[in-house]
Amino acid sequence: MRERAATGTRLRPARLGAGDVVRVGLGGLRTRPARAVLSALGIAIGIATMVAVIGISSSAEQDLLRRLDRLGTNLLRAQPGDTLFGEKAALPESAPAMVRRIGPVTAVGATGTVDATVRRTDRIPAEISQGIAVQAATTDLLGTLDVTVSSGAWLNAGTSRHPAVVLGSEAARRLGLDRAGGQVWIGGRWFVVLGVLRPAELAPEIDRSALVGWDAARRHLGFDGHPTTIYERSADASVDDVRGVLARTVNPERPEEVEVSRPSDALAAKAAATGAFTGLLLGLGAVALLVGGVGIANTMVISVLERRSEIGLRRSLGATRGQVRAQFLAESLLLSAFGGVAGVLLGAAVTTGFALARGWPPVVPGWALGGALAATLAVGAAAGLYPAMRAARLPPTVALVAT
Repeated sequence: MRERAATGTRLRPARLGAGDVVRVGLGGLRTRPARAVLSALGIAIGIATMVAVIGISSSAEQDLLRRLDRLGTNLLRAQPGDTLFGEKAALPESAPAMVRRIGPVTAVGATGTVDATVRRTDRIPAEISQGIAVQAATTDLLGTLDVTVSSGAWLNAGTSRHPAVVLGSEAARRLGLDRAGGQVWIGGRWFVVLGVLRPAELAPEIDRSALVGWDAARRHLGFDGHPTTIYERSADASVDDVRGVLARTVNPERPEEVEVSRPSDALAAKAAATGAFTGLLLGLGAVALLVGGVGIANTMVISVLERRSEIGLRRSLGATRGQVRAQFLAESLLLSAFGGVAGVLLGAAVTTGFALARGWPPVVPGWALGGALAATLAVGAAAGLYPAMRAARLPPTVALVAT
């Protein structure tokens, strides 16, 4: 020691490695495990909320996009608009045949509204329609909409001329018929239930309809033959071109009275809207995360006050202010890291369980996990900075006073 003093060599305190800092931080947390768990729980709840919100929103969006891929985006629908006098326009009877002449068109189907009601028996008053529409349908409607039959059969060239009906999925449920073979009362006579359809995702109006053949509707229900909705499919690359000429083809004399829409746009808009409330829910998760950070800061401040003698003793044994500061900052970061990891796992589990229960593909974006952990460490650093600086400012004499 004297030789060092004579030569002017200064004694330097030993430096703590990263592993030493972690061990010291873990040792501080183990002394008060219940408090550490409760503090980490606040962080875990905030992170789990944020991860679950993003994951569920992403899963719903992925499910909608998957349905769009399966159903296709090349279906267009033409319906009558309003006339100049505000009345409902009528589509020409020849409109479906005219649409079939468009080169890129691959399939055309049409429905026409029939002024009749459908009831389970003839003893039910006509006013009770249960919201079920009766529509005439062409035989190629099913293939155009890419809908399948869950029970029975679809209309064909023979059955479409006779009193037979095919029920949409919702119409069958409301009538209490889940399979083909029964009878329903339409327009003052019995119609045989030829089949029941599966849900038509791109044409939900079909689900609430009782569909009869075009010729049968004319013969038995007074149908005038004017279509009210025309569905057509074309090649994907030609959808925009077909959309541009569809109104003029359906009604060459008054194309402005024809409304053309793409049913898949509703699903696309819904997919885009799945994140509409994500910002609000993420804000709630951020509030929970902030509350967790305040809890960690409170825990660390109390820890500094309770461990003044330990801090003073370490300082008297040669620990520098930086080492004391690193110890308490490490404890804060470890607390938030434990809560963050638990929150990420909990959020991913909630997302997976909810998505599987709804039949969605579970999706948890990687950026959400990384962002959640980064936010956790940021909150931990901010929450532990003041207590760590306060602990570092305590003089070594505190140990003597405390004892």
